[in-house]
Amino acid sequence: MSVERIGLVVHQGRPAAVEAAHAVHAWCHAHGVPCKEIDVWKEHEPRHGGQEESFAAGSPDLVVTLGGDGTFLRGARIAATNDAAVLGVDLGRVGFLTEVPAEEVTQALDKVHEGRATIEERMTLTMRSSRALTLPPGMEALLRYGRGPALPPPPVRPDTTEEEGWGMALDVTAVNDVVLEKLARDRQASLGVYIGGRLLAAYSADAVIVATPTGSTAYSFAAGGPVLSPQMDAVVFTPVAAHMTFNRTVVAAAHEPVGLRVLPRSGEVAVSIDGQLRGVLEPGDWVGVYGARYRLRLVRLGPTDFYSRLRERFRLTDAPAAAADGEPAPLFRPDGPVPSDLAHLSLPPAPSRG
Repeated sequence: MSVERIGLVVHQGRPAAVEAAHAVHAWCHAHGVPCKEIDVWKEHEPRHGGQEESFAAGSPDLVVTLGGDGTFLRGARIAATNDAAVLGVDLGRVGFLTEVPAEEVTQALDKVHEGRATIEERMTLTMRSSRALTLPPGMEALLRYGRGPALPPPPVRPDTTEEEGWGMALDVTAVNDVVLEKLARDRQASLGVYIGGRLLAAYSADAVIVATPTGSTAYSFAAGGPVLSPQMDAVVFTPVAAHMTFNRTVVAAAHEPVGLRVLPRSGEVAVSIDGQLRGVLEPGDWVGVYGARYRLRLVRLGPTDFYSRLRERFRLTDAPAAAADGEPAPLFRPDGPVPSDLAHLSLPPAPSRG
């Protein structure tokens, strides 16, 4: 892709991110590409939705994020709803989503601008709810403690209308997950959970998570959920500290929505989207979480190597009993031609003969 306009999302609390932003601005100036910083936390100014921020930046076709995965998610929220690509520059500690180290940002922009990068698409989630989400008075002050302004509750999407009984479509893009969790420590979240419109079970739990395959390595994984390849489409439902025998993850098809109804004796339930608190539900309220029509477009500069990244980021170690067998080979890939019955599979490149 040829870059026409860049939107820049910078973690202002990290000097390395600010320094990398100077490098991006310099690259843009040298190539005549307009660039504007967006989604920057400013004192005494409210946060805005993704479409508002993208419009204010002139609707960039490439969003560059400078920070960790949290900064990336903020940029992805802006990019996904406007069909822009997103390039994550890694300054964090985990870096599942970010693509390049900060010192290589200008080389990465060269590759993107010259068409030497590929675009990898990922599934995202969106929502409907029985009513518009709101935050109780005073919640904003708690959310802002030690941080910048909080995101506002998501607005109702202007391009949709409420059909009887189907609730309100919200302007939500979740790259990782939507989480419903108890608001008070002594009041469990009691939720009726429906998958594909059919009751799975009524849960009493600390929280329940609805995640994408991308988000399977985030909160869902920490709660005991499985790791899914980010190249697949699926909806992952994981309960957290459920007071019941069945406390396992359910992996649903991408076209199967997850409905979550707050039961009459439940405490208040907080709704978080990609780790950001966006609203509070009362007994009787419900939300539906389902695959969005728009997808996240990730810039990739080389072959995707999710499983090596999984091994590295989680510091996976081999079983002690296997140590006597020596170090396993990093790839299971003969160097000869691929047989015809395997040609449709995703395989790593052939080993170099150099």
